Amino acid sequence: MFPSETSCWFIRKVIWWRAAASIAWSVLLLPPTTAVFVFLSKFSFLHPIQTISECLSLLMSSCLIFSFILLGGVVIMVGFLNLEYYTVIPTIACSKIALLGQLLHPRQVVNSLAHCLMGVIVGWCCAVTVGNRYETLGCPCKSSDGVPQMGLNEYHLVFLLAGAFVGFSHSLLGVIHNINYVSFHAVQQYKYLHFKGSLPLVLKCSAIQAFYSIRNFTVAYFFLGYIPKTWICKTLNLHLDSSVHRLDSITGFVDLSLLYHLWISATFLLFTWYITLLLFRIFVTEVYSFPVQPTFTEDSYQCLPRVLIDQQPMILKFLALQDLALLSKHSPSRRGEVFSLSQPGGHAHNWNTVSRACLTLLADLTQRLVAYHETVATNGRAKSLSSGSERKISSDTSFTSGTEDLFSPRPTFLTKTPTSVFARSFAGGPHSPLTAPFTPDLDSPFSSPTLRRLTGPVDQCSPWHGSVQSPHIMRRVPKLWSTSAESQVSSSPPRSPASVPSPKQESTKPSFLAQFLQNRKEQVKNFMAKRVLIMYLFNKLPEASSQALFADSQAHIWALEALSYLVQASFTEDQFGVVQTTLPSILSSMLHLQEAVDRHFKLPHASSKPVRSANSMEDFTYKTLRFALRATLKTAIYRITTTFGSHLNAVQMSAEHRKRLQQFLEFKE
Repeated sequence: MFPSETSCWFIRKVIWWRAAASIAWSVLLLPPTTAVFVFLSKFSFLHPIQTISECLSLLMSSCLIFSFILLGGVVIMVGFLNLEYYTVIPTIACSKIALLGQLLHPRQVVNSLAHCLMGVIVGWCCAVTVGNRYETLGCPCKSSDGVPQMGLNEYHLVFLLAGAFVGFSHSLLGVIHNINYVSFHAVQQYKYLHFKGSLPLVLKCSAIQAFYSIRNFTVAYFFLGYIPKTWICKTLNLHLDSSVHRLDSITGFVDLSLLYHLWISATFLLFTWYITLLLFRIFVTEVYSFPVQPTFTEDSYQCLPRVLIDQQPMILKFLALQDLALLSKHSPSRRGEVFSLSQPGGHAHNWNTVSRACLTLLADLTQRLVAYHETVATNGRAKSLSSGSERKISSDTSFTSGTEDLFSPRPTFLTKTPTSVFARSFAGGPHSPLTAPFTPDLDSPFSSPTLRRLTGPVDQCSPWHGSVQSPHIMRRVPKLWSTSAESQVSSSPPRSPASVPSPKQESTKPSFLAQFLQNRKEQVKNFMAKRVLIMYLFNKLPEASSQALFADSQAHIWALEALSYLVQASFTEDQFGVVQTTLPSILSSMLHLQEAVDRHFKLPHASSKPVRSANSMEDFTYKTLRFALRATLKTAIYRITTTFGSHLNAVQMSAEHRKRLQQFLEFKE
């Protein structure tokens, strides 16, 4: 899928080394973290000096050294899982059933089992470290007739099961809260300062999540604890000591010492894992500087313009756009390389490549917004979808009235949501099929009856049928928003379906079997649509749908910043005027996107900001990307208008865009 030479170069020389460095630092931080855990587990207010001596002797013991080796292996495994499952574009479930599908995906099941196994290992290490009654799984006991036998130490078993439960719940919460999402911070910090500032948050989140995990584990063990206890006894031929209180009872779990040690162990487990995740995020998102022009011809695939236009891994594409945004803002020497001409020939290859890549990104996002508005958002109501020949006719008219610039004709059909809308934006180019990740599936048996009435064929007896309507009805229907090219032809009356020649089709009567299957299908749809639980699982989540639309908007933010800063710098630094040739396209793309974004924020749930929680390691950046994009877009247009001023009146553009640009020139937006 990707060029092997480029992908292997970047993954081998950049990503792997950064991941290895983060894992190495996590292992190096393990001894002080373990020492703090040992001190907290052995601490006693009545005997502080004895506690310190016991901790020092325990830290030098061979048992703790072996436990430390196991913990180091677990940390390395967690680091490799972070490298395997990380993503720069979050996977946002637009319905409850989609989220359930993510949790039950085979890849996620393997990840959950791996975390469960690692949780058991950490639980065993914690039980051995705490010692006393938690140290071994088997303990000597006497039977009812006084015969000595080997019994089950339920305290040790509880530690193992608690570790497995915390690891499994951590894996599930990682999917629900997109913990594997790696975001790029707007403010660049040194790695040490970033880690130091995030350390209190990691400790707080670990302690709070450990508290809730142990609470849930206590409830689960109270009802289901006899199952693993009976299985362990039969497998290892152990016996239950009747003289000891069972822990799956109220009196058994009212043990503050046990609950405290379980909470400390769960906090230690989550803290080491979150430290590994934090270091991985810091190292992977570190700025990488790409050369603008190659020193040697064979190294051209490593240059910034080539990386931007080729199909690349998402992390490489994001780092390239981040470097382009920083280049355009802070590096005059590298900006000069972007504005330079090739020798011989005198072509602006660097600028043409960079601008084309950024404009393609903006055009792709605009197309997605337009497709959503034309399908779902007509003044808050769903737009009617025609059937049969009408859909074919509308498709023909939409393609004939398309523009010939960067915005390709918009098809009237909608495809299913891909795994990542960002992967399509780079792979498909300007003529890739559109997607609507949040569009209601009208063919679904669980779609809303109201929405089906709105989007279904119009009855001929209805007052909405035909081209003749009363004046008040005409006022209720808003004029559909369209691009500038479509607005030029909107004054002409639309062609009626009767005036369009269509080939004669022979009416074919469906067979009895096909009609029978269709009837059974409709009955199943109607039956399932009446079930409340099914509707709850399959209904779309509007807030998540809006977040999914802008899930990859960090790339568009960097593209807007890069274009605006480069255009601003070209006013004094562009000696050959290479930027002026594409200035009309840049302004048109930004104004198109501005119109689409403004249209989107007028829809319900689009302007509601999500509530930020401080008790989780979830990165909330992806939930507010649409607000950051809107602010960046307006700032980018103002940056250009304040630089060029009245000179922009000489730029060729449509009357609608010129009117909108005048609002920016007069600071009225």
